[in-house]
Amino acid sequence: MDIDLIFIFEMIGTVAFAVAGSLVGILKKMDIFGIAVLGMTTAVGGGIIRDLVLGRTPPVAFVRPVYALTAIVTSLIVFLPAVRNFVEHHQKGYEGVMRLMDAIGLGAFTVIGAEAAFTCVPDPNVFLAVFTGAVTGVGGGALRDVLAGEVPYIFVKHFYACASIIGAIAYCILRGFLGIELAMILGVAVVVVLRLLAAKYRWTLPRP
Repeated sequence: MDIDLIFIFEMIGTVAFAVAGSLVGILKKMDIFGIAVLGMTTAVGGGIIRDLVLGRTPPVAFVRPVYALTAIVTSLIVFLPAVRNFVEHHQKGYEGVMRLMDAIGLGAFTVIGAEAAFTCVPDPNVFLAVFTGAVTGVGGGALRDVLAGEVPYIFVKHFYACASIIGAIAYCILRGFLGIELAMILGVAVVVVLRLLAAKYRWTLPRP
């Protein structure tokens, strides 16, 4: 396994989700502490849930604080006046950045979460790998929305959790044929493409 590639994906996902979380905090008119907490929660929340499911205690986010610290620094950068002014005066630009960052973070954390099942469990089944992949991808965003006083994004917006599930399944299938590195790259690409297409064409699941 290429540990460097895993770390790169982790950092990409951390920064992307921290940006997405802190932008929500800005839109909600939170102070700097609230924005930092929201960015950090979005970035590491899913990984904490995943580690608890897999029996990793304490979770990696606490053992290796580089992820939480990176999320906090990213959130503080987003808090800078120039960024806040952009968000306040360019709503469409905000939505575009939010969508792209969220898609990248979702894809990166989905494949990382799926791989964690293969790493931590001697003989994991596909269901466990897909579950840990999806919960890593969507867990932080769900916690973010709860803290921000919103219905979790995964339940009401477009094709979100399903994109993570499909990406995790694709990773599990490709892993056996192409190896971990290429399967991770393609798994991330599947999630990002599905999310962007879903946002563009407004794909939704059936509702009452």
